[in-house]
Amino acid sequence: MKWNIPNSLTFLRILLIPVFVGIFYLPADAIDPHWVNFFATMVFALAAVTDWFDGYLARALNQTSAFGAFLDPVADKLMVAAALIVLVELERTGAVIALIIIGREIAISALREWMAGIGERSSVAVASLGKIKTAVQMIAILFLLYFDPIGPVDIKFFGELLIYVAAFLTLLSMAYYLKAAWPQMRAKK
Repeated sequence: MKWNIPNSLTFLRILLIPVFVGIFYLPADAIDPHWVNFFATMVFALAAVTDWFDGYLARALNQTSAFGAFLDPVADKLMVAAALIVLVELERTGAVIALIIIGREIAISALREWMAGIGERSSVAVASLGKIKTAVQMIAILFLLYFDPIGPVDIKFFGELLIYVAAFLTLLSMAYYLKAAWPQMRAKK
């Protein structure tokens, strides 16, 4: 394993998960609920930025590695799963939405692993639809974490709307990847 800046950023993202979750478990009288929302949102935003930045640096500095290719999506999925579980516990989103998003991530990761094993990973490479889904999902999670209105803007409403859009895009992108893999799945019965 080669340790480099992109891998360090990915590892930082993993270390931020207990910090993120822990914010919600501070004693109720320790910090105002608004600031709990604010700090959790900032930690999640930092994790999202490091996700983009580690990929950018890996390409720009020619520091891509097999370990980084493995660890990066694991860190992403762990952070999103942690956020969704917290949001379900806080009753800011439904368990069905969380199951759709987390379930899709597990299924597509397994599909990509299987496709790589048969030499067809490029058939299920990340598509534009998957990138749009991720962007909408991240914005929705940020809004649902923050939850408080900003002036006249009802952040809660937009977060709830976007998480439903993200769930729809999640199902749509899963169908896209399954369709792309279908010929190999049929051939390998």
